[in-house]
Amino acid sequence: MGLNLTEKILAAHLLEGSLADPPGHEIGIRIDQTLTQDATGTMAYLQFEAIGQPQVATELSVAYVDHNMLQTDFANADDHAYIASVAKKHGIWYSRPGAGVCHQVHLERFAKPGKTLIGSDSHTPTAGGMGCLAMGAGGLDVAVAMAGGPYFIARPAVLKVELSGELSPSVSAKDVILELLRRLRVKGGVGKVIEYAGLGVASLSVPERATITNMGAELGATSSIFPSDAQTQAYLEAQGRGDDWVPLAADADASYQEEMAIDLSALVPLAACPHSPDNVKPVAELAGLPVDQVCVGSCTNSSYVDLMRIAAILEGQTVAERTSLTVSPGSKQVLAMIARNGALATLIDAGARLLESGCGPCIGMGQAPASGAVSLRTFNRNFEGRSGTKDAQVYIVSPETAAASAIAGVFTDPTTLDKPLDVELPRFEVNDNMIVPPAAPAAAEQLQVVRGPNIKPFPQGQPLPDALTAPVLLKVGDDITTDHIMPAGAKVLPLRSNIPAMSDFCFLVVDRDFPARAKAAGQGFVVAGENYGQGSSREHAALVPLYLGVKAVIAKSFARIHKQNLVNNGILPLTFADPSDYDKISLGDELTLPDLRERVTEGKPIVLTDLASGAEFELLLDVSARNRRYLLAGGLLNTL
Repeated sequence: MGLNLTEKILAAHLLEGSLADPPGHEIGIRIDQTLTQDATGTMAYLQFEAIGQPQVATELSVAYVDHNMLQTDFANADDHAYIASVAKKHGIWYSRPGAGVCHQVHLERFAKPGKTLIGSDSHTPTAGGMGCLAMGAGGLDVAVAMAGGPYFIARPAVLKVELSGELSPSVSAKDVILELLRRLRVKGGVGKVIEYAGLGVASLSVPERATITNMGAELGATSSIFPSDAQTQAYLEAQGRGDDWVPLAADADASYQEEMAIDLSALVPLAACPHSPDNVKPVAELAGLPVDQVCVGSCTNSSYVDLMRIAAILEGQTVAERTSLTVSPGSKQVLAMIARNGALATLIDAGARLLESGCGPCIGMGQAPASGAVSLRTFNRNFEGRSGTKDAQVYIVSPETAAASAIAGVFTDPTTLDKPLDVELPRFEVNDNMIVPPAAPAAAEQLQVVRGPNIKPFPQGQPLPDALTAPVLLKVGDDITTDHIMPAGAKVLPLRSNIPAMSDFCFLVVDRDFPARAKAAGQGFVVAGENYGQGSSREHAALVPLYLGVKAVIAKSFARIHKQNLVNNGILPLTFADPSDYDKISLGDELTLPDLRERVTEGKPIVLTDLASGAEFELLLDVSARNRRYLLAGGLLNTL
């Protein structure tokens, strides 16, 4: 039996464990490349410094600045200066503010077929569009990989998505991933790699493939990947990186744990409706709904191909009077090219508002909609309040739907337009002058790291006690996101290197009293429903609760990255043996976990007693033996 593409890359990088074991068993793999962005990078580099290794041990590590671009005070500038100096000293390439969004730039300039990549951003699988096995991870996992350590994951199941046919005019790659979200929902990819195959693959360019792999994160997938073929070779040659190309594909007799098929020619324009990426409907059903705002960009749809298609729709048109249109080019390369070929003038003439090459509105960094406004965004997430306006109605759409709707001022199916949208892959104009190489190791020894007043120490977990008694500080429902736990946006993102200041915002969107309650109690539990911690890789969603005294989260189930972040920082991720027990625990109940250290050490079920009712429940700690060691020590860094 042959190997699928995912297994081939894992086998070439396997350091611990066995691929002969069934999915779910832990494996450790060698990591070739890492990336960080500035919202998560400060903490990752503080942790790398704490490990004490002078130079990174990876083939390539890149630090990007793309999130905290609004410098309203010293905080973001502090972080940028710190990251730049750490990168120069420790062997890390530094992508300066203005160079572009990390995933777009990494795809353009660094990602390679067959390599492994982890990044402290959940949309790192974007590079899977080039045949790279790329995964989002917590900052501490990235720091360990930079130091040369293995990256541990549960061996993923592989879901084969067989693509056939070709996309119809005005139907795009965004509609492919929205169709997958419609079918599988936001938990459908948990524990899996989504591997694309079939005759339809050849019709998709690398930027289109990257849109699809980017939003595999919204499925909860470990990663998503396309083969490396003639399209991959053409893209790399157009970027002046033809030598980086290698052909990669699954063996003809490869096996998969699951398979499904999508006929590209049968797809129609789709939209994810408020407030979840899997709440998907055909655009035709929404036609005529008034639209107040349209935002184009993010790491999902900000490529040269995307913006050229938008320019083709907007040419000779004017954005509707009732509608605001913003455009965020994905990189300096994209912006420079559309500036030179006239497409930028087309966008501006039509009334588009140009934003800088960064994440911007996708993470709530500016462009919050009006109260109750309908906002169409080519982004990847539409969680409630993420835009900066709690009651905004945010829809996720393709660039074609976004542009057509911006002109009409109402939701518009782009297939009703008579516009040629074929964009040929150009010879890209390469200029890496905003990407700074690290210092030579000998010179690096003399360099000093810059630490402004916004750079604060991070909290560290404590060794697990013999027993634990504490109150329930918070009880929440299903699908709690990292945005619920630790919001993004212009007010909070500048504090990402200042955990004490961030703590005042923890869980505010679900319970405004939580920070004060947690600080008064000193320690406690969070009780949650299904899929707790979905969304971004932000380690702050574990670090800030740790700072506030959260000792364990008791949930029906966890999202992959967040569960590992809890373990890495010494917080117990416990699940109900009987999910109905969730209903028997209330906010404020005093809970006790006797013989805790002994049970974790021996791998026994955890016993919970609710002192308020006297009820006794069984909890499970579904983690590897290695992760149990981390928890006993109070986290990964303590173990190291």
